[in-house]
Amino acid sequence: MPVSLQVLYPVGEGTTFDHDYYATTHMDLVAEHMGPHISSAQASKGLGGGGPAVPPPFHAIATIVFPTQDAMDAAMSASGPVMSDVPNFTNVRPMVMIGEVLA
Repeated sequence: MPVSLQVLYPVGEGTTFDHDYYATTHMDLVAEHMGPHISSAQASKGLGGGGPAVPPPFHAIATIVFPTQDAMDAAMSASGPVMSDVPNFTNVRPMVMIGEVLA
């Protein structure tokens, strides 16, 4: 069964996030080090919170899908350079959710 890894970067007072660096350099590192184990990956930039003039609750959310738990485990074992890169684009402590892909 496919599993997903979602990494959420919440907006908060004093938080910073370099979207250009994230979309290019960081996601390239994800592809380089974790890519052989990934079925799909996408990153979304927060634009709004669901209502008029409501700010987004997150700077960005990455969703990475793996074909199996074993594939995710292998990708996570190779993710050291990816994890080390986080301070290069944000001062946010990311939130993480691992889930079973339902649809």
